[in-house]
Amino acid sequence: MSADWPFYEPRHRDLAAKFEHWCAVHLKAAHGDDIDAECRAMVAAMGAAGLLEIAVGAEHIPDVRSLAIARETLAYHSGLADFAFAMQGLGSGAISLAGSAQQKAAWLPGVANGLAIAAFAMTEPDTGSDAAHIAMTARPDRDGYLLDGAKTYISNGGIADFYTVLARTGEADGARGLSMFIVRADDPGLTVAERIEVIAPHPLARLEFDAVRGELIGAPGEGFAIAMRTLTLFRVTVGAAALGFARRALDEALRFSTARKLGAATLADNAVTQANLADMATAIDASALLIARAAWQQDTSPADNRRAAAMAKLHATEAAQQVIDAAVQLHGGLGVTKGAMVERLYREIRALRIYEGASEVQRQIIARDLLKEPR
Repeated sequence: MSADWPFYEPRHRDLAAKFEHWCAVHLKAAHGDDIDAECRAMVAAMGAAGLLEIAVGAEHIPDVRSLAIARETLAYHSGLADFAFAMQGLGSGAISLAGSAQQKAAWLPGVANGLAIAAFAMTEPDTGSDAAHIAMTARPDRDGYLLDGAKTYISNGGIADFYTVLARTGEADGARGLSMFIVRADDPGLTVAERIEVIAPHPLARLEFDAVRGELIGAPGEGFAIAMRTLTLFRVTVGAAALGFARRALDEALRFSTARKLGAATLADNAVTQANLADMATAIDASALLIARAAWQQDTSPADNRRAAAMAKLHATEAAQQVIDAAVQLHGGLGVTKGAMVERLYREIRALRIYEGASEVQRQIIARDLLKEPR
């Protein structure tokens, strides 16, 4: 944990200790078969402990350094716990950033106290990173809007109490014709068409909308901007979650290599092992520094933070994949044995290089920002 670095304040160090204590009490057992029930229980427990308040900003934008510390700590202990925490913030982020006072009062307290599960619905069967070409439509109705279409790979799909949904209202072509909506999960026109199983068990679903009533967030045509602000806010924290996974992998590698006998010595006495451990630790510290800088910059500066956020997310997720792969290799056969910690980490990390902007998208963001600078 890097909370003692100068990018952070005493309140961040206190927060790290609070999350660490909660994890030690609540995350002792391995996950069972009912992932939906575990997610609901984790959200309720985090809400009761006051941990979700930092993910929900009713009057101001959430503190990114706090979010990063929370996600790093949770991910170290449990990928599912990190998922449950992050989705509360991501699912309600559009309301925090652009909702009316009435919408904030109606939805955010339930998210913060763990009584309402939130979800963010942007991805469609034919539209992933290219959100400007979203096809779901929202047509005006005397009481608001009615949404028609499909969303897929929606985190918390099937267990959420409400969704923030990006749909096309048609004010202009492309991104300028999108708007953001709040949709109640119990609307009769909304169906969970398919539950999607992925390599790291999380609640995911494909949703179908048939004249589903939506409550507009912000103004018509502002949806894409709201969605991008939401993703930018949480992008650094995806890197923080990857950092938590990588730190756990290094600790597992250190424990295993110092205990594993190799003739009269241990695996840790081997020069190749030591070189791998050194590379893992260096990659982790580089990620931690990029995350700390981007989170600090986002919290303290009004300047455009997209490049720093993209660098943090890109490096941390890619480096974590390499660190965890090295830990699996070091464990040998145990590393690919189902249920081993490094095997679980190997499955957890893969999705982070894809969601909230794939690594290829982050490289484009960085390069385009560089090319805008005067030479």
